Amino acid sequence: MPPKPRKRKAAPARVSETKVSKTYRLSPQKISAAQRVLGAATATSTIEEALDMIVFRKELIDGTRAIGGMEIVEAFPDDPPRR
Repeated sequence: MPPKPRKRKAAPARVSETKVSKTYRLSPQKISAAQRVLGAATATSTIEEALDMIVFRKELIDGTRAIGGMEIVEAFPDDPPRR
């Protein structure tokens, strides 16, 4: 009896955008923790997904303000303002 063919997971769709090489000094523990939380395959994909989430957060806040006209109170008022 021949072996069953193995099913492969479909690769995620790739978005074509310009990439540049950058060097940052980041905490390996923070990258690893974020990578586990996000389920990302690489440190680069972890950082990209985290940055996407920050941009999305800003879009949500701006949209909420535009629709409801309500003030969004910072969750952590002691932290410096995020813009």
